[in-house]
Amino acid sequence: MEHNISLITTIASAFGLALIFGFIAERIKLPALVGYLMAGIMIGPATPGFVADIGIASQLSEIGVMLLMFGVGLHFSVNDLLAVKRIAVPGAVVQMTLATVLGAALAYTWGWTFGEGLIFGLSLSCASTVVLLKALESRGILDSMNGKIAVGWLVVEDLATVMVLVLMPPLAGVLGGTVDAANTAPLWQTISLTILQVSVFIILMLVVGKRALPWLLWHVAKTGSRELFTLSVVAVAIGIAYGASALFNVSFALGAFFAGMVMRESEFSHRAAEESLPLRDAFAVLFFVSVGMLFEPQILLDEPLRLLAVVAIIIIGKSIAAMVLTLAFRYPLNTALTIAASLAQIGEFSFILAGLGMALGILPAAGMSLILAGAFISIALNPLVFSAIKPLKNWALKHSRLARELEARTDPFAELPMSTERKYLEGQVVLVGYGRVGRRIAEALTERGIPYVVAEQNREVVEKLRKAGVPAVSGDAADPSVLIQAHITNAALLVIATPDSMNVRKMAEIATTLQPGIEVVVRTHSEEESKLLQSDGIGTVFFGEEELAKGMTKHVLERFSPK
Repeated sequence: MEHNISLITTIASAFGLALIFGFIAERIKLPALVGYLMAGIMIGPATPGFVADIGIASQLSEIGVMLLMFGVGLHFSVNDLLAVKRIAVPGAVVQMTLATVLGAALAYTWGWTFGEGLIFGLSLSCASTVVLLKALESRGILDSMNGKIAVGWLVVEDLATVMVLVLMPPLAGVLGGTVDAANTAPLWQTISLTILQVSVFIILMLVVGKRALPWLLWHVAKTGSRELFTLSVVAVAIGIAYGASALFNVSFALGAFFAGMVMRESEFSHRAAEESLPLRDAFAVLFFVSVGMLFEPQILLDEPLRLLAVVAIIIIGKSIAAMVLTLAFRYPLNTALTIAASLAQIGEFSFILAGLGMALGILPAAGMSLILAGAFISIALNPLVFSAIKPLKNWALKHSRLARELEARTDPFAELPMSTERKYLEGQVVLVGYGRVGRRIAEALTERGIPYVVAEQNREVVEKLRKAGVPAVSGDAADPSVLIQAHITNAALLVIATPDSMNVRKMAEIATTLQPGIEVVVRTHSEEESKLLQSDGIGTVFFGEEELAKGMTKHVLERFSPK
């Protein structure tokens, strides 16, 4: 009996070739995702030989998008999203508008209509969440302030794109496409319905889901079955993502993101992230393979100049717009460059927008080909763009007076107010980071009347702390000027409570240079990092799991101590 095994064939060929080309890419000092894209080309219709099922590959990649966004939600709380709203919301809206105008203007020079140019520009304006997450994770900055701003920015972009997707069918006639006779609802009604659906979904997740999902995870964990726990995590991620799309017209990605964000309230969220990690990585590979399958190399020969212009808008135009906007909000040059690199690519939502545009008769086939090719090239180059941040910053500071002025400009929250009491300037504790750990340390210091100064990258957090009467400075404590403003030279203790393990050593070195002999207390998540810090003689190191084990052991021994 002959069986149709296109699913198995697609998965086997995708994983097998991704492994081979990914390994080759790493050996020649290229990112592995470049190899995954090449694997997609090899099994795509553009090359001779075996052709995998593009439809199946696309659906498998959607699962990867769901699991990745769910994982981000597990590390990204509602407070994190609200903390970056001041830059993420206006930044995303203005940047998408500028990118759309650039794309539409380019299409106009080719003789395209207004509707064709508009959809083309919109497709170039939205970056890929999957590519961003892989880039941030590989560099260990997903949980940093820069990473949170970038993720928040893209979440706003995703919400805006969902709105565009809903509005395209009723506006198709105005934009020069085919009108859907079945859709005769007024435009205001369509917009109102979309806002209502998205709002209802978010409210349900934040009110009902915030209680139901942690409760579900708790009861599944009580069974002691690892299989059931993993199953519950995957079922919640994919089930809510699908439900959000089917019932509320919310994208799979956003649905999974909010599912992870509310499940973060559970004490088992860390375990949920670990259990879903292998699946997230595996299906993320399929996303890049599916992008490669859509690429048509022939366009490099047929439309090289047009493609070059498209890539320039994606990598240069969007990056400059994002960088200028970030600097306008008085964020550091490093943050501006990180956000710029984060947006220098396009992906899944661009394909969806372009596909709907073609289905409605608005976007020509040439536009779809250029968008797919632009996505392939920008995704392949994105790791190189991220790698260029540090040398570009150093070069700019060396050769540009403007860059030096931007780096050294006065930020109202970068210095302690002149009215700060003297007890906070001598013998105080300098607390770096005001997250979950830092906040608890601060509460304990306040209860005992011990003065402290907070150094925090999130300017909104610093603003709230100052309103509450807590002295705080804004900036990256790996920059000596930040610790100087926190008066580290007169401090009694430096407590580094930030999860940014990459800069911990640098912070400690700066502190001991500015004040030799100062005691440093460091937090770390990694046993290897803990041993390395201890071997370097960097103060007192607290390794999370070790301290938890000590606390639990102490409790158990106290129960059996003689009365």
